[in-house]
Amino acid sequence: MAGSTLEIKNLHVSIEGNQILKGVNLTIKGGEFHAVMGPNGTGKSTLASAIMGHPKFEITEGSVYLDGEDVLEMEVDERARAGLFLGMQYPSEISGVTTSDFLRSSINARREEGDEISLMKFIKEMDAALDHLEIDKNMAQRYLNEGFSGGEKKRNEILQLMLIKPEIAILDEIDSGLDIDALKVVSKGINKLRDDNFGCLIITHYQRLLNYITPDKVHVMMQGRVVKSGGPELAKRLEAEGYDWIKEELGIEDESLEQKA
Repeated sequence: MAGSTLEIKNLHVSIEGNQILKGVNLTIKGGEFHAVMGPNGTGKSTLASAIMGHPKFEITEGSVYLDGEDVLEMEVDERARAGLFLGMQYPSEISGVTTSDFLRSSINARREEGDEISLMKFIKEMDAALDHLEIDKNMAQRYLNEGFSGGEKKRNEILQLMLIKPEIAILDEIDSGLDIDALKVVSKGINKLRDDNFGCLIITHYQRLLNYITPDKVHVMMQGRVVKSGGPELAKRLEAEGYDWIKEELGIEDESLEQKA
């Protein structure tokens, strides 16, 4: 079975009348890992939030399709059930809901009625994922992200990713705040999912994550658009030389300080 395809065409997004995205075009297919990089304030996190339907972001033009289905016509929960997943930069704390209950409910939300995952199978899969991510099994009985360190929250996002098994994942600065050991573990979890039925869009500022997760394509965003694309070597050049050479090459002026994303 061929993997899913996420198509983003000419996407324009505003916040309170301030235009952030100004025509983003990207296509992510199953089996592909894409990395999006760029200076602060260029719209990277706005792109992730808009795709998943955050109400703060107004889509003024363009389209987003998942396997031909109009994502922008779906409610947030419908987008998740359709196979989209967002690994958040700042995961929320949810009191009163254990990590284990949240995970099982999320898995079953994507399954047909009467085909819910059995408790024994769920426990087996969860324990295997906890071991892979070097997470204490007691964490599964704690309230979701409540009292978790930054590193624990990020590992928990990847735990969700591994168990829910979406078609397309968007990981928004999943590496921020991680020390080198945690970065290796998180990367190991993401790489374990790599196959023809799973596509991933990784938003990051740093080459260091891409040392462990090799992208098929790297895209640079500036002034609300993708201005340059290439292979893994593009990220390495950005790490070594910064973004000035791209601005000079394309005649792009300095980023506006008024843009926030």
